[in-house]
Amino acid sequence: MDELESIILSSQRKLLVIYDELDLTDLSSYNQVFILLVEESKGSAGGRGGGSGHRKIVQVIGFKIDNKNIEKIYETKDENIIEKFEIPYSAVAMDIKLSDGREFVVQGIMDQNMIKDYNTIISSS
Repeated sequence: MDELESIILSSQRKLLVIYDELDLTDLSSYNQVFILLVEESKGSAGGRGGGSGHRKIVQVIGFKIDNKNIEKIYETKDENIIEKFEIPYSAVAMDIKLSDGREFVVQGIMDQNMIKDYNTIISSS
């Protein structure tokens, strides 16, 4: 299993920002995936605490899919850089297809403009 799929399947909370629908059984078309790994404090998911607490992006990892290859193009844990990445608060549950054909639900958003903004950030950092 490649690194992208391994991170997607990990239990750590994450948000995906993708360029186009993600189908890891077909790597023939161009795609980009940014994974924002989230650290949550107690109470950040709502419940009786009313949503007190916070969610914080602690790592950003970017991948490019092109010509049947998956390439990691970016990774940072630098808080000063991470704060430049817009957090997709409008993220929804969406299905992706894993390399073995299974459907898997992730939290994320498909937004080509956000990907363009992310690319600007990584090219200047």
